[in-house]
Amino acid sequence: MLQMEPFEIQILDREKWQNYMLDFAYTSDSYYNVAINQTPEGFSASFIKRPFAEPFVNPNTTFDKLYQPHWGGATAYGIVENGALIAAIETWAEEWSNRLRVTELWVDKTYHRRGIGTALMNVAKEQARCQKRRAIILETQSCNTNAIAFYLSQGFTLIGFDACCYGNRDLDRHEVRMEMGFFL
Repeated sequence: MLQMEPFEIQILDREKWQNYMLDFAYTSDSYYNVAINQTPEGFSASFIKRPFAEPFVNPNTTFDKLYQPHWGGATAYGIVENGALIAAIETWAEEWSNRLRVTELWVDKTYHRRGIGTALMNVAKEQARCQKRRAIILETQSCNTNAIAFYLSQGFTLIGFDACCYGNRDLDRHEVRMEMGFFL
């Protein structure tokens, strides 16, 4: 992994950064094929990595925003270089289950593979430890195998999935919501 020159992770002021658009466009050459099997004895599910016939392109119209209203009480941390945001992580305390949810993790594509994602994830891990949370959880898609590989390298594991979160054909489209967790 390439090392990046020193950088400072700072809390992102809500008033300044609220509604800042994060570009989540990506391309993937593989996906996890999710199969759900039902028998009289119960259910089973499998996630088998397969190659796409043609690379999957999540379009450049895929944006999300920092400090969205439905994540009331969220905290965002980021790296700002020359006034521009180059990376951010947003977390939200899920009080009822004593977990910390990563609602956003974004690194500008020109800064990938420099250790920034790991540094931001370490901020969330430290936050969870200080708050005495029992786990960190996050969402990704079965077709975002680069993100899944990163989360696995950070100690996360599959904890659940939703086969119709984005639409009624998520299984066919190979874009199943995967919940991943890191246990403290």
